Amino acid sequence: MTGALLTVLALTTATGCGGGAPASAPSAEATTTANRVEPLTGAPTPELPVTVTSADGGKVTVERAERIVPLSGSLSEIVFTLGLGDRVAARDITATFAQASKLPVVTRGHDVSAESVLSLKPDLVLAETTTGPEEAMDQIRAAGVPVLVVDPAGGLDDVGTRIRAVADALGVPKAGERLTSRSERRITAASRRVPHTGEKPRVAFLYLRGSASVYLIGGKGSGATSLIEAAGGIDAGAESGLTKDFTALTSEALVKAAPDAILVMAKGLESVGGLDGLVGIPGVAQTPAGMDRRVVSVEDGVLLNYGPRTDQVLKSVVRQLYAKDGGA
Repeated sequence: MTGALLTVLALTTATGCGGGAPASAPSAEATTTANRVEPLTGAPTPELPVTVTSADGGKVTVERAERIVPLSGSLSEIVFTLGLGDRVAARDITATFAQASKLPVVTRGHDVSAESVLSLKPDLVLAETTTGPEEAMDQIRAAGVPVLVVDPAGGLDDVGTRIRAVADALGVPKAGERLTSRSERRITAASRRVPHTGEKPRVAFLYLRGSASVYLIGGKGSGATSLIEAAGGIDAGAESGLTKDFTALTSEALVKAAPDAILVMAKGLESVGGLDGLVGIPGVAQTPAGMDRRVVSVEDGVLLNYGPRTDQVLKSVVRQLYAKDGGA
């Protein structure tokens, strides 16, 4: 998940994000495919020790990888898909896929609990530059646990980079290359499903948490631009001049963005009362997307992960985005 969105998630957790009214039946498909990862065939054996460069600038030596604690859903997904899921000792709250569901959670909201992590005696902790609080991460390092920091995902170009960073740290570089190749090949195939007829649809990414009264529109840096463009669309927020990653949603911003479709997370859509509630947000009904009730909804835990399941996300977005045109 992108760094910008992780920051927003942390803020909305602090202010009480959550469910809301049950979603009314939307006209668009609600989620992606089954919430499972697909591991590579033949689990690799880590060749350790290895020393790698962390995104925070330090060198990290990994001597064992029997008990791995990834502190983001995206990093968990990579470890499991590399075929090393049986070595994962815990999960972050954003690791929502089925194979990780029974693991203990070591985050409170979106903050890491150092005590919970250390109680599991990990050999290696995987984190992102946005993982925090800093005091908790310092406490984990002070206990002598190697911590590899990976740059957060910002777009499709980061898929292979992040997979290889994790694979190299786990001593399975060949598996990392295999997974990178598979992921990029599938993303390319998914992008070929985009109908190339007519004008490109303008798509606005909205981050919604109705119970916390949080309504934001994504701009440059939200992390959604790459996905929208791969689906054959134009990021309406970024193209309308929104330079911040997220901006408070207003009628004026929506009118200027003039989206033909709206991209949302499934729980965000549910939190505002489904499609009917979304259209009731001031300004939405006056947009082409609101008038056509053209909404693309994808499961929260995978939408902007930019990892091994991004091809599934892209296929789902394309399918929903062009449904009324008889698209893929």
